[in-house]
Amino acid sequence: MELDLAGIHQLAAGQGIDAETLDDALSEALRLAYLKTPHAAKHVRVELDERAGTFTIWAQDEIPVEPTEDNPHPAPQLGEEYDDTPRDFGRLAAATARQVISQLFRKAEDDRVLGAFAGQKGKLITGVVQQDAKDPTNVHIAVGDVEALLPRREQVPGERYRHGERLRVYVVNVSRGLRGPEIIVSRSHPELVRRLFEREVPELVSGAVSIMAIAREAGARTKIAVKANTEGVNPKGALIGPAGSRVRAVMENLGNEKIDIVDWSADPAKFVAAALSPAVATDVQVISEKNKTAIAFIHDDQLSLAIGKEGQNARLAAKLTGWKIGIESAEQHKAKMAAERDASSGEAE
Repeated sequence: MELDLAGIHQLAAGQGIDAETLDDALSEALRLAYLKTPHAAKHVRVELDERAGTFTIWAQDEIPVEPTEDNPHPAPQLGEEYDDTPRDFGRLAAATARQVISQLFRKAEDDRVLGAFAGQKGKLITGVVQQDAKDPTNVHIAVGDVEALLPRREQVPGERYRHGERLRVYVVNVSRGLRGPEIIVSRSHPELVRRLFEREVPELVSGAVSIMAIAREAGARTKIAVKANTEGVNPKGALIGPAGSRVRAVMENLGNEKIDIVDWSADPAKFVAAALSPAVATDVQVISEKNKTAIAFIHDDQLSLAIGKEGQNARLAAKLTGWKIGIESAEQHKAKMAAERDASSGEAE
């Protein structure tokens, strides 16, 4: 049966598909197509002849074997091969070849995209917002000739994404989906903030300063804990930059989101106190290191600042430190301690 194998190979080679892969896929597809024809033999193989531009389906019939006492249910033997290529198989063979080529081309393109983005996971990329009327929930981001997906769950509440707008996004995942490569990006991921700062702060890239923890409520506020790895370097100053230029550049990418930069400490009490910034804690008592619980004492005039609007500041401080933080009045605590001391001294007398 004729089939333009030379032309098919040439077409495949242009897409980076090797001849062996193509022949294996084509032979298997033709075999399966043959098995669907009436009176098809069970045991067949497909032989391709590129020079002649033909293919042949070789079949073998089963020959029953007489049972014996030692082998009461013998497997049948296979007879000699014979050409069983259907005469009217040409149209079906051509359609099968087109399908195989299409699938291989799609896989080759998918592999190219996955290969290009495999190393981008966890990195910051820039794309152009695309509108898709068929998919109003998600935002499509064109990155070169590839489209990434910004799902609703990875979007920032209140952020508007306009068609044609250039946007920096964080690559969350790169995988092979049901419809091809799936590149998921985010605008709400805490690591987006880290990557934005790495673009602006040379000390982060050199390792002189490290971001130890990030807590974020996307679109509202982010808290970042930093430490210096090199003597004489001010970690907060490095992220803030001259006249606030570095932190301002990051905030321009995040809209109206506020950023608090605090000092990280291995001492839980010091870290909890710093995390509650801009409020100033007079003291922090560690209640249980095992359960990671602590109480911060704050002056009455700063209690609302420590808690924040709808508890946001306290919530982010807890997320940043990984500790459960109770907030109490420093004045009430002082008065309580004084009363306990007076009671103790009265009992002693």
